[in-house]
Amino acid sequence: VLADQRIAAAAAAAAAAASASTGEKKNGEEGDQPMDTSDTNRVNGQADSAGERRVILGLNCLHYPRPGMAVTSPMQDGMVEDFDLYEEILDHLYKKHLRSKSELHPVLMSEAPWNIRAKREKITEIMFERYNIPAFYLCKTAVLTAFANGRSTALVVDSGASQTSAVPVHDGYVLQQGIVRTPLAGDFLSGQVRTLIEEKMGQEIVPPYLVASREPVPEGAAPIWTMKKVPEVAKSYHHFRVNEVVHDFKASVLQASDTPYDDQAANMYPTSSYEFSNGYHATFGPERFQLCEPFFDASNVKGVYGGDLLAIPHIVSTSVGSCDVDIRPGLFSSVVVTGGNSLVRGFTERLNRELMQKTPASMRLKVIANAQPVERRYSSWIGGSILASLGTFQQMWISKHEFDEQGSTCVDRKCP
Repeated sequence: VLADQRIAAAAAAAAAAASASTGEKKNGEEGDQPMDTSDTNRVNGQADSAGERRVILGLNCLHYPRPGMAVTSPMQDGMVEDFDLYEEILDHLYKKHLRSKSELHPVLMSEAPWNIRAKREKITEIMFERYNIPAFYLCKTAVLTAFANGRSTALVVDSGASQTSAVPVHDGYVLQQGIVRTPLAGDFLSGQVRTLIEEKMGQEIVPPYLVASREPVPEGAAPIWTMKKVPEVAKSYHHFRVNEVVHDFKASVLQASDTPYDDQAANMYPTSSYEFSNGYHATFGPERFQLCEPFFDASNVKGVYGGDLLAIPHIVSTSVGSCDVDIRPGLFSSVVVTGGNSLVRGFTERLNRELMQKTPASMRLKVIANAQPVERRYSSWIGGSILASLGTFQQMWISKHEFDEQGSTCVDRKCP
């Protein structure tokens, strides 16, 4: 069994949507029976008049608005913050997806490279005491990503939602002193897109759940649409649905330029058209390159992020420079790119060009990016399956006997 602290919340559950009604919990598959949680009441969302709330898990359920519905996640900064909600997700996975008793299977979990000791020990306690598993192991996501790409030594560049990180891995172990992070990531890019559409273009981003009908309009004209009558939902739910539109826009329109952004050069590239859910459609030219430029040049970043941020090529060179001189050639020759933002068109090619200028002449640079988007997005899952299948790994498990004798502190010794 491979469980990932990030993907168990993002892929299997997608999000936790809490609604103020009866005490039941559902997953995202049609035809599944609801799961009763009335005995726990450990639910995120709005309480009804009786103080009873419910948890709903799964993508399909999220697309049906319910009164008081809110969207939340047990994760923050790659670490578990709400352990009660996290246990709800694990219960759901065991009962509805794995369909097996937890005490029959060892569990390998991934964790953020910067996960703190208290949270690591808490996860270990939950798995052994609540789920009574026979063996457990906690592994850094960067290590698993390196294994997924056939490397035991690599520099893993992971660009996700809240941050982009550069993590050096040497012989299967993370070098903590070399971890460098920047907030220039997916959430930042989504904010730039919303600023462009809402403030500069003066258009509201309307999610599909609010649109009952729409009429064809000329390009750039004001949309003509009818609002659908829906229950009143929480701001977090509306924000989640708006972000779905923004994510689709990023995947469809945005592109990283081959060279540092230049207005004259950007105007020579083909434009890209996009139609929003309310019928408004427009053509985007230089803007689609300009929005991605802060990833590679943070000098013009404004707002809450400040002006002293490191762009992605800089965090790579800073991370390598923080490591021992002897292992730097091995890191430069295995720069593994992963995460959702790496799927932006031209991202890997531009990063490769920027890093070539920062790599010493005596070292060889090789940027590795899997051609399959799914494998790049879920590389830690793939690496975990590889690691758990190795014969030499079987002696690395934390057994139930070891946990009973030493307690949760054994995770710090056996899972560095």
